[in-house]
Amino acid sequence: MSSVAMIEYADASPEVRAVYDDIMATRKVDWINNFWKVLAHHPATLRRTWESIKQVMAPGALDALTKEMIYLAISASNQCGYCTASHTAGARKAGMTDAMLGELMAVVGMANETNGLASGYQVEIDDAFKPKR
Repeated sequence: MSSVAMIEYADASPEVRAVYDDIMATRKVDWINNFWKVLAHHPATLRRTWESIKQVMAPGALDALTKEMIYLAISASNQCGYCTASHTAGARKAGMTDAMLGELMAVVGMANETNGLASGYQVEIDDAFKPKR
């Protein structure tokens, strides 16, 4: 359960509705997900977060599937159930298969394990891994 009530479109201020309208137009959907409805309690945070996500997830050097899978990997690592569900759906919409999800989660699990080991042992970084100047 959310720590605050969700602000539905019908109950939103004009400022919030403008962001909601942009979300729906950009994503080509007719609904607003719960994340945005909760952020709507602080319109400046809603707008800033939406503008940042819209910019970061826009077409660029990385394709939509890669971006969604990276977002999914970080969400799983951070144990954010909401973001994991949201970006699993986004990655599937962009073409992720069950096999790809399985491999992605294997990489996430392995990275978390080896990151913990390297961090715990405070392993010194090899010169070969350092940028050449």
